[in-house]
Amino acid sequence: MRRLLLVDDELLVLHALQRALRRQLGSDDAHIEIYTEPLLALARCEEMRFDIVIADYQMPLMNGVEFLKEVMQRQPDAVRMMLSASIQFDTLQTAINEAEVFRYIAKPWQMEELREHIELALARRDQAIAERQLADEVRLQRAELTPQQVEARRLEELEPGITRVNWGPDGSVILDP
Repeated sequence: MRRLLLVDDELLVLHALQRALRRQLGSDDAHIEIYTEPLLALARCEEMRFDIVIADYQMPLMNGVEFLKEVMQRQPDAVRMMLSASIQFDTLQTAINEAEVFRYIAKPWQMEELREHIELALARRDQAIAERQLADEVRLQRAELTPQQVEARRLEELEPGITRVNWGPDGSVILDP
């Protein structure tokens, strides 16, 4: 199942984009989460891995480039895309250089263009994962990684935080609410 995170301060835009992506990907093949607040979306990135993250450029609290830079730190394999009604060269350049944005989606988007961008983004994500798995296999053969480390990486990719334990000062395990 593909996981997408959409962030825009305009709820109507989020719903329209979510509908467009569900039509394209199918509701059974995609898990699409929407957020109007970038800080809540960043917190969610600590809990779940996303294949694609699409953020609007103009948002309160932080702009899309700042948000996607934070996403890049938390989820380097997520393909980052920028959504904006403004097409300014400086905005595009900053997004590409600082947040390594894969594609820029203009508002209002064209369905065919959106479809192509999403297909290319998913192909890029799949390639990055395959390359990392191949690199891990080579490290395993060279004894640079143990089988346990490879499995821990795989589990972290599926469920972020699953291999981390929050210990209390007395040695007890603290369960997050």
